[in-house]
Amino acid sequence: QVQLVESGGGLVQTGGSLRLSCAASGSIFSINTMGWYRQAPGKQRELVAAITSGGVTKHADSVKGRFTISRDNAKNTVYLQMNSLKPEDTAVYVCQGGPVGGMDYWGKGTLVTVSS
Repeated sequence: QVQLVESGGGLVQTGGSLRLSCAASGSIFSINTMGWYRQAPGKQRELVAAITSGGVTKHADSVKGRFTISRDNAKNTVYLQMNSLKPEDTAVYVCQGGPVGGMDYWGKGTLVTVSS
């Protein structure tokens, strides 16, 4: 019912920037929370940033000051601006939204690789 499609990943050097996009098939206005998670090999999935329907944002301490989550309701899209990237930021970044009908929805992910 709700589909989330990420884009914008790629290969960058340390200190570089990327902007990830998460496009939803429907309106994100009524979705309580949209967020970005990341999954690195051998590590658990971790929350990177989240934004509520009211515009309240949270960012993980590890990315605070470097990453910024935002949304464009007219485009049904959530963004993650990533600056000052570090090798430890390398991961598959996954978009999440929910609850919708009592469920959370997940995208397939987009790979971010930061070279030393």
